[in-house]
Amino acid sequence: MDTLTSLRVFCAVAEFKSFTAAADRLGLSPAMASKHVMHLENRLGTRLLNRTSRHVSMTESGMLYFNQARQMLDGLDEVEAAVSNVTVMPRGTLRLSAPVWAANTLVARMIAEYHQRYPDVRFDMDLSGRIVNLVDEGFDLALRATSPERLDPNLIARPLTRVAFHLVGSPAYLSRTGRPSELADLNGHALLAYSGMNANGSIAVAGQDGTQTVNFRPVMQSENEIMLHLAALEGMGLVFLPMWMTQNDVSDGRLEMVLPKAVTFDATLHAVYPSRKYLSAKVRTFIDFLASRPNLCLGTTEDR
Repeated sequence: MDTLTSLRVFCAVAEFKSFTAAADRLGLSPAMASKHVMHLENRLGTRLLNRTSRHVSMTESGMLYFNQARQMLDGLDEVEAAVSNVTVMPRGTLRLSAPVWAANTLVARMIAEYHQRYPDVRFDMDLSGRIVNLVDEGFDLALRATSPERLDPNLIARPLTRVAFHLVGSPAYLSRTGRPSELADLNGHALLAYSGMNANGSIAVAGQDGTQTVNFRPVMQSENEIMLHLAALEGMGLVFLPMWMTQNDVSDGRLEMVLPKAVTFDATLHAVYPSRKYLSAKVRTFIDFLASRPNLCLGTTEDR
């Protein structure tokens, strides 16, 4: 039995989590797809997939094997295309890591537009906000907003756009505590802080007159911007959030921007991916797609 074909079958089953769906995609019978996976398991001497009548999942060994095999197959397709001068259409599962703030309608619309153009690409998105190990965990790509010097030098980082975020608070909170008219007025204000910020609430704020240190009073810390957003709406304090996340609330009067001309934060949104000689078509086209739509890549609160 051809081992390369077995590799493709195994990767398809792992991505679809179904022998039937994988077999349909590859033009095989489910029984033959099962035989191909069994061929690999016998060859390796370990179980790659857990199977029940309704569910298929990867074992720990299967996950490790899948991560390496999928990268190898993507690279092989690219090499064959380069040699034969044939364009490879993007396909397969794109494993993408992104911060929590990516769970919004703008990003969803962008992904839907890409999928409409390349329907054979499926998305597996991690929006936990953690810094994943792209290579060890088998991710194709990560979106990270930070300064270049804070990125892993072993990874390739393509800048996509500058992103900005603003300080906002609810009208009820600002009516209760007073609306700041200058940076010094921010001292002592309650802060809903992203966990990467200084725990004591001391933050260097870049204003029009230079950088000043503001001593906020932290009342909540979280790695989840959605929770910080909801707490701000409830009047708990001020929070730094991307404009796309708050623009409707500001327009409808649920939140107010605080010192929008005096307080400015921004960072560069990067597409980060492992340094491989042959970049798969799905990763290359998705990065190019992001870069061509900078208005859809709208800010984050802190480097992720």
